[in-house]
Amino acid sequence: MKKDLKEITREIMKEAKACALITMDSLGIAHARAMDPFLPEKDFTVWMATNPKSLKVQQLKNNKKVTLYYFDKESVSYVSLQGVVSIVNGAAAKEKYWKTAWKNFYKNRTTEYLLIKFTPKKANIVSERYQILGDSITWETAQLNF
Repeated sequence: MKKDLKEITREIMKEAKACALITMDSLGIAHARAMDPFLPEKDFTVWMATNPKSLKVQQLKNNKKVTLYYFDKESVSYVSLQGVVSIVNGAAAKEKYWKTAWKNFYKNRTTEYLLIKFTPKKANIVSERYQILGDSITWETAQLNF
């Protein structure tokens, strides 16, 4: 059975495990940092965690438009998602989106831990494994719109 582009995109995100969260500062300079996201939800919403005092939180409050970049070396594939974020600090969401592996990073889950909810608008996909290689002249990639 042939996989559709959404299935392939989800597979790349799952196999990549980590992603880069790319934000813009007030000078228009991009900042990328490695993140340990949850697997994408059915609608490709992605949840991540951070320290409320981190620089990225201030950048996200000033500019909610971000990019998530997933790269899977094994399949020579990547997914670049453009979308918007919101900061979530509610107890129920923080309980639901928690990884035990994070306990050393967030000693106090009430004050030192909050969530970033990413809502995608568009995705660009390249996958050598599935021969999704983009245009041979412009290198324009396959796209999903959400």
